[in-house]
Amino acid sequence: PKEVVLDQLYHLGLDFEGKRQFSRASDVFRYIQAHNPDFKDTAERIERNNRRINALAFNARSGGGFDRTLILSGEGVQKPKLGRYRIDKELGQGEMGVVYLGHDPRIGRTVAIKTMTFTKEFDEEELPKIKKRFLREAEAAGRLNHPHIVTIYDVGEEQDLAYIAMDYLSGTAMSEYARPDNLLPLEEVFRVIIQVAAALESAHKQRVVHRDIKPANIIYDRDAGMATVTDFGVASLTDVSKTKSGMILGTPAFMSPEHLAGERIDGRSDIFSVGVTLYQLLIGRLPFEAETLPSLIYKITNEKHLDVRELRPEIPPCISQIIDRCLMKKPDDRFQKAGLVASSLMRCTQIIVASKISDPNFVGNPKLVN
Repeated sequence: PKEVVLDQLYHLGLDFEGKRQFSRASDVFRYIQAHNPDFKDTAERIERNNRRINALAFNARSGGGFDRTLILSGEGVQKPKLGRYRIDKELGQGEMGVVYLGHDPRIGRTVAIKTMTFTKEFDEEELPKIKKRFLREAEAAGRLNHPHIVTIYDVGEEQDLAYIAMDYLSGTAMSEYARPDNLLPLEEVFRVIIQVAAALESAHKQRVVHRDIKPANIIYDRDAGMATVTDFGVASLTDVSKTKSGMILGTPAFMSPEHLAGERIDGRSDIFSVGVTLYQLLIGRLPFEAETLPSLIYKITNEKHLDVRELRPEIPPCISQIIDRCLMKKPDDRFQKAGLVASSLMRCTQIIVASKISDPNFVGNPKLVN
């Protein structure tokens, strides 16, 4: 019967909507409307899909901001899908795209889905190489198995979007604790960095370099005392890849001198980034700061950072020594393994514990020197 066929076509249109194929969805609904102008809400769906097509076209021309290409249910359209995952809501915005809360219907698992729109950021001739590299390194990251590394369940691409489905973590990004007015106690910072260093030691043994270690890529569940490193795989694109606008991807303030120079990097580059991260979590400011990118790069590659003890006197000397070692300009002068950072911090923590016994006020609220 005609109505049965139209109903099947209607659900095909909904499926196209979920997959972000708005032009195809609009074509299907127009076909249905031609045969039955009053069939369900086809007129409204044609209008919504056409608006979305126009919005995407405008966004591509203007190049402004990140394109939230997934239409969510509040706009009256089917909940979108990426691969087999249903998208429920937006969680936040990263450097390369939008992060969504998703659901895997096969096993009922809640996941975080990080999306990236390559066509906006890279020239067309570069796309095949960038996509291949992204998929290869994300898959390598998916093979990592460590309690302090986020579990990656799936990686794929659909039309112009690449996506990574990973474990949805409870907790807060450590960037929340990188401000002078919201620093964590010393021992807690050390525990977090010890876990991060242990995670990196495991990844480096499998020849996976993170490339973008920073507080925002560390999720911390304070109640459980659990830190988790995220964005392995996504960070593969920050290896001094550049966007159409020429902007370096990643976070230059946390990059090692060799990374900024475009040289081949290894795990010791991550160790430099750990040093920057530890410094910021202890002080609430970066060891290298400048108003322009060229000035920042010069400082990172040439200038010595200010000793953390000049800004926070209660920090024990051993921590200052660890940071200094991490932030050496030449990779050969740094800790050669992330595990050595972890073991050094463990020994330093023992010093703090011993100091607390003799001086209960040794670890308390930050005492910063302007």
